[in-house]
Amino acid sequence: MRATFLFRVLFILYCVEAGTFLVLAPWSPIWDRTLIQIHAEALRLLCLHPLLRASVTGFGLIHLIWGAHDLDELIFRRRVRAPDV
Repeated sequence: MRATFLFRVLFILYCVEAGTFLVLAPWSPIWDRTLIQIHAEALRLLCLHPLLRASVTGFGLIHLIWGAHDLDELIFRRRVRAPDV
């Protein structure tokens, strides 16, 4: 197994895991309970604002799309080998 193949598989797994977490976490009750403990009122209100939550979710979607793109390249697209000179 080549190192580049292993690196790509690990990167795809990272993208799926991080993307799933970032999509689901901002809308879970744990997010609210954790951020309520912030002492700075302005920072707490900012972190609990739906626009920030949607931004984090969008960042998670980018991770999922990136992982799906790399998985598509890994499985379905064959690389054209350069001719040996």
